[in-house]
Amino acid sequence: MPQNGAVRLAVLGFVLACTPADAAGDRALGEYLSSECTSCHQSSGKQVGGIPAIIGHPAEQFVALMNAYRERQRDNQVMQAVAARLSSEEIAALAAYYESLKPNP
Repeated sequence: MPQNGAVRLAVLGFVLACTPADAAGDRALGEYLSSECTSCHQSSGKQVGGIPAIIGHPAEQFVALMNAYRERQRDNQVMQAVAARLSSEEIAALAAYYESLKPNP
């Protein structure tokens, strides 16, 4: 029978394996999910019309905005619908991805 330390180590390993590698958001997942975003938001990072730029947006602010849309605290039916479909992990992933990008000059 394993010792208590070995059991704790095995449990810790299991928990870490089930936790996202980057608590701030998985950039690769964010890149994968971003195709829906770029149907409206410019991939160049420029604001066009009333659609704001999201390239280079700070992750904390991105998450806060998406959560506000998800909770219907911000008014935009399209963004409310998009945010409602996303999990917190997916929002964090998108935030990490968009924060990592630099706008084109």
